[in-house]
Amino acid sequence: MSQGKRIVLAARPVGEPKPSDFRLEEFAVPTPGPGEVLLRTIWLSLDPYMRGRMSEGPSYAAPVPIGGVMEGEAVSEVAASNNPDFAVGDIVRIRSGWQTHAISNGKGLIKVDPKLGPISTSIGVLGMPGMTAYTGLLDIGKPQAGETVVVAGASGAVGSAVGQIAKIKGARAVGIAGGKDKCDYVVKELGFDACIDHRNPDLAAKLKDACPKGIDVYFENVGGAVFEAVFPLLNPFARVPVCGLIAHYNDTEAKPPKWAASMMRATLTKRLTFRGFIVSDFASRHGDFLRDMSAWVREGKVKYKEFVTEGLESAPGAFMGLLKGANFGKQLVRVGPDKA
Repeated sequence: MSQGKRIVLAARPVGEPKPSDFRLEEFAVPTPGPGEVLLRTIWLSLDPYMRGRMSEGPSYAAPVPIGGVMEGEAVSEVAASNNPDFAVGDIVRIRSGWQTHAISNGKGLIKVDPKLGPISTSIGVLGMPGMTAYTGLLDIGKPQAGETVVVAGASGAVGSAVGQIAKIKGARAVGIAGGKDKCDYVVKELGFDACIDHRNPDLAAKLKDACPKGIDVYFENVGGAVFEAVFPLLNPFARVPVCGLIAHYNDTEAKPPKWAASMMRATLTKRLTFRGFIVSDFASRHGDFLRDMSAWVREGKVKYKEFVTEGLESAPGAFMGLLKGANFGKQLVRVGPDKA
């Protein structure tokens, strides 16, 4: 019987995750029972939300238990099937976690249509990150032609899509990213109107210069110093979709910011809208998203970049790098070949 590999949570991180918080294990690849399929992982998605699943505190989803397989979505090939709905060779999406093989009874298993794009895009621009950008911007941000949309993490999987969709809708797109190379890519390749390096000590002044008419929509996925630079520039009736707070995921204690009172006052006087969301809130919009986004990708209106590491063993290091902004585009792990 062949051996599989999995990465489990060995300890709950205190602050930034470290290598000892993960453990690589081997296991005997199981045989599917009645109604089940055996899946072989090809691509694994790494996303910032996984940091929250490593902690024990209350959240919108249960934490990964100690010794449990790390949470994550994968693109897999059906290697063996006792389920009439899935044939050997089918390519599917599944939340099977950080492992080379998994058993499924078919529930939650979604077939991937290779005609829409490379299968890796089903967990990237045509998957959860793309749909997060699409629904958060269009359903909560509701950008209008001529408005200014700002998004942090602008070279990443979600942020890059947000800015490009904003441009499609006739808005002005301003990105915030880490470093000159990423900012150049955001402007020159993705077509944003401007991009500010969040490492610049004059971030607030640079952002103000890039947004002379203020900010109408701020797509929040970072928090921290970036939000502090954005907040004074929000226009009356600005909308702020909140999908992530990566700057705070390693915080060891929750402390209200010293400017919380002024934030509440501005929320009232400017009539601001803040709304947190999880992409599953908009499950009914998946058909609209896939139709629109696949067309935009095909037409070259939405471009994407993938940042790939090789082998399941690379996942912990790649994830720790992701939380520090080391990735350039959608972070993926190539776990196995496209075809066995």
